[in-house]
Amino acid sequence: MIQPGEEQAITFKDFKEVLEASPSKAAAFLEPVHAADVATWLQDVTAEDAWQVFTALSIETQAEVIEYAEERLRGELIPRLSMDDLRDVVEELPADEAVDVLAEADERVAEDVLDSIPTELATELRELIAFPPESAGGVMTTEFVPVRAGTRIGDAIKLLKQEGDRIERDIGVYVIDDAERPIGYIPVTELLTNSIHTTVEEAMGEPFTILAAEDQEEAANRLKKYGLQALAVVDTEGALVGVISAEDAQEVFESEVSEDILRLVGTAPERQQTRLGVLTRVRQRMPLMAVTVLGGLVSAKILEVFLHSDAETAAGEGMSILRYLPLIIGLAGNVGIQSSTILVRAFATGEVEPEREFKVLTAEVTVGALIGLICGAATVFLASWMELGVWLAAFGVAVGVAVATAVTWAAFLGCVIPMGCRRLGIDPAITAGPFLISLSDISGAAIYVMVARRLIGL
Repeated sequence: MIQPGEEQAITFKDFKEVLEASPSKAAAFLEPVHAADVATWLQDVTAEDAWQVFTALSIETQAEVIEYAEERLRGELIPRLSMDDLRDVVEELPADEAVDVLAEADERVAEDVLDSIPTELATELRELIAFPPESAGGVMTTEFVPVRAGTRIGDAIKLLKQEGDRIERDIGVYVIDDAERPIGYIPVTELLTNSIHTTVEEAMGEPFTILAAEDQEEAANRLKKYGLQALAVVDTEGALVGVISAEDAQEVFESEVSEDILRLVGTAPERQQTRLGVLTRVRQRMPLMAVTVLGGLVSAKILEVFLHSDAETAAGEGMSILRYLPLIIGLAGNVGIQSSTILVRAFATGEVEPEREFKVLTAEVTVGALIGLICGAATVFLASWMELGVWLAAFGVAVGVAVATAVTWAAFLGCVIPMGCRRLGIDPAITAGPFLISLSDISGAAIYVMVARRLIGL
């Protein structure tokens, strides 16, 4: 297979054409494509097509694809694997990845797999499964080389070679005592630059450790703070049970940051948001929109108290209109920021390629329109009820229509501004926010005034 990111003759468009013409030939067509690209492409076809192609791949490629796949694709493929196929995939994967796969499989099937694989591997996997997923023990690998004090560097290197692909050789070697406690650590560079006759005690440095029960984010922070290549994971007795590498820490940081950003804008912490279904996205984002609607209505009541508007006068009518402006701007701003944040993050992670932009734009605007319709319908009723005796339903309809229109427009802006910035070679993360907030506020206010004039006649 070619390396990811290299120029390749086969593109996703070519794959789609083969898949549509002859699904049975699609798997063979993907043989020269790196598993990371295969995983990405399978996420952009139907679940049934993805399953047909996946099952036609070799077991080795299936394992690699699952290792690179995002949560949604894994969730579609893993539960459908038979016990025999799941066992074969598990045996191909590193232990820490195999545990993640078993966690997503049917519980009974996973238990059958553990009963059917070699006892040593089953014991190792059961020990890893016992740790909480977001703990240091949950992200560590058990595939490393420990050596006893007194071992010579040459013998340690031989052990690394003997273990071959089973271990992560870039981690280095841990020196342990008779109680399995880590007493030293030797990175790969030290192994290669020291004499083969040197003992490990002469070359080792102080090992950094963390308890298996501690949070994975704490482990990642410790690796970053001290510039470590690896962090030893120990049990309550201090015995070495696993290792967390710098690569593992990077994955933890990416996952934690993505979750924090997505939660910050009021959506679920699923990394590939642009590949979720429209209704799923609407359902995830509605709680924040409901809070915004209620907040806007409370603001309207507060402004009513301070403005003392007279519903019988033109001035009073104008003041009543102004009371709902924060609601319109708030809803539109939140939806626009959600779309913009998801898209900027997707650009940064390579989730959205240029050929997918129109599809993503269409889906996000549809999500915005549905959220706008739901919130608009709610405000028609609530605003009419709050303004009972002023314009009755006409006023509520004006607010509701303005909400639906402004929110849909904000979702559109939240996509086209980052897309435009990327096409112009400007960092979307720097420019999208300020432009979006300004345009969303201005256009939201303009839409509200135009709708109010048209429906109420102000």
